[in-house]
Amino acid sequence: MINQIPMTLQGIKKLRKELIKLKNIERPKIINLIIEARKHGDLKENAEYQSAREAQSFCEGRIKEIEIKLSNANIIDITKITYNNRIIFGSTVRIINVLTNKISSYKIVGHDESDLKNNLISINAPLARALIGKKKNNIIKVQTPRGIIKYKILSIEYI
Repeated sequence: MINQIPMTLQGIKKLRKELIKLKNIERPKIINLIIEARKHGDLKENAEYQSAREAQSFCEGRIKEIEIKLSNANIIDITKITYNNRIIFGSTVRIINVLTNKISSYKIVGHDESDLKNNLISINAPLARALIGKKKNNIIKVQTPRGIIKYKILSIEYI
């Protein structure tokens, strides 16, 4: 049995967009590369053909992976959830490191949506797990490889 995968509306839209691109742009492009490469003769020693087949394998694998994720997605629309001023999946949180006074902002998203460069952290990340259920001004402790780090929750947004 496959578990449902929590995702935000933005995450679902991003996956659907990638799926459309793979099916309608990448797949036909790869098929054309294979057709062209076949015209060059012996397929065993044809680098273009081998490269195109690898690209096709990757593309088809990714299409299948996305389709499985979409079919098992549990779309969580934060605007329709009662949150009682607590941090929940999909919340955007501003926190301050108590020791360094460094302020950070993160949105808690599904594993497949996480992207630290864009401040999207997975619900499975230690920081996100420590934040879930907490309120503004709470102090949390997060175990990291460098030790325990304390953060104070400055604000919570439900966008």
